[in-house]
Amino acid sequence: MLKILAFDYGASSGRSILGTYDGSKLDLKETHRFNSDPVMMNDCFQWDFMRLFFEMKNGITKTINAGHKDIASIGVDTWGVDFGLLDSKGSLLGNPYHYRDARTEHMIEKANSILPLAEIYAQTGIQFQKFNTLFQLLAMKEEKSVLLDNAETMLFMPDLFNYFLTGEKLSEYTITSTSQMYNPVENRWATEMLNKFGIPTKILTDVISSGTKVGSLTKRICDELNVSSIPVIAVAEHDTGSAVVSVPFAEKGSAFLSSGTWSLLGVELDKPLINEKTLALNYTNEGGFNNTTRFLKNIMGLWINQECKRHWEKMGEVISFDNLDAEALASTPFASIINVDDDVFYSPNNMPIKIQEYCKKTGQNVPQTKGAIVRCIMESLALKYRQAIEGLEDILGYKIPSLNIVGGGCKNVILSQFTASAINRTVFAGPIEATAIGNLSAQLISLGELKSLDQARNMIRNSFPIEVYEPQNASAWDDAYNKLMKLEKL
Repeated sequence: MLKILAFDYGASSGRSILGTYDGSKLDLKETHRFNSDPVMMNDCFQWDFMRLFFEMKNGITKTINAGHKDIASIGVDTWGVDFGLLDSKGSLLGNPYHYRDARTEHMIEKANSILPLAEIYAQTGIQFQKFNTLFQLLAMKEEKSVLLDNAETMLFMPDLFNYFLTGEKLSEYTITSTSQMYNPVENRWATEMLNKFGIPTKILTDVISSGTKVGSLTKRICDELNVSSIPVIAVAEHDTGSAVVSVPFAEKGSAFLSSGTWSLLGVELDKPLINEKTLALNYTNEGGFNNTTRFLKNIMGLWINQECKRHWEKMGEVISFDNLDAEALASTPFASIINVDDDVFYSPNNMPIKIQEYCKKTGQNVPQTKGAIVRCIMESLALKYRQAIEGLEDILGYKIPSLNIVGGGCKNVILSQFTASAINRTVFAGPIEATAIGNLSAQLISLGELKSLDQARNMIRNSFPIEVYEPQNASAWDDAYNKLMKLEKL
């Protein structure tokens, strides 16, 4: 029975999950869960890194104290693009900024004034999103940031955790690839491009492949936590990269959807796909385990639904996602549709009001009840998934047979069924704990317990349940999709 530990940090919560592998199946046990919400201070939206690292140490201690002293390795995954800066002594220069911080407004336009966007895409193959690391650093340069001026090293969030665990400063491939600063064709930092933006390249570190051993817990950490030294492995550190490791593809050529706060829909390719059409349709080439490419579209995801619930709770109401789903099912179908990727839905706060104002502005029925608002969100997400799949088919030149949904969004039965109906294809939903499972699977491969990614996916298929959803009422979804297409042209 081999024991390994995964730390999975999300936008609102983090967990330590113990994986136990018996040679054929993987079993999961959550040993610690904690809040990871960011903090707004002086109009800056930032991550409280010290608290997040404190919770990581708590997770190790709780796991050990629960009788699991024989942990073979540790792996860390987080969201993409965000980073911390270290000074010449290796000390953290302030808390990392949150990707939703307002400082990156208009940075894409600023970048385009320095270097055409087509050239940036040709060198990086990354979808243009204002939160990309490139635009965060450009914003710091424009504001003459003292932090950037004094930085010796930049580390992405999971690499930052690994550094404070092991003392090693390295950048893992999948998390690096999200930055829009890395050339996936030449497998190196796009240093010439960064020089044109005046971004200091001295802060960049060596890029390592997923599955590489970073180091082991430092003596200082071991003494503090009263543990023996444990190896730390650079898994597919971008949470979507780990989630895709866990996809038990049902058919060749199928697409994946990593469903959570964000929705990442795409296919796994052997190499990047960068051309005029992929630029025009704004698809991204992110790194995958075994140096594969996650060719995908980044879609807003369940963030909108989560923000609605947070808004209602701030108003003093107590309501569960299950109750919201029940109210949504009881509401009128296709009463209103939103473009979930509209910039108005990007920022937090007052999300139900933003949805109502969007519907009013676009001449639609304005949803008044919680159920009507949630149904609007779920139907709109499903329709957006159809648009992403049709874009993939246009680029790849073949019909995608089915969709594999993994991640926490699998628990949303309404969204899974709506998605199958909207795309008019079979949907396979599961595993739910995709990111942690992918994290643990990468550790097993690195430790030699699994020989390949294919073997890992077979193990996952045998270890966790998969739900199947078939399309329903295709003609009504066709009409709704045409409505979405018209909305996006307004």
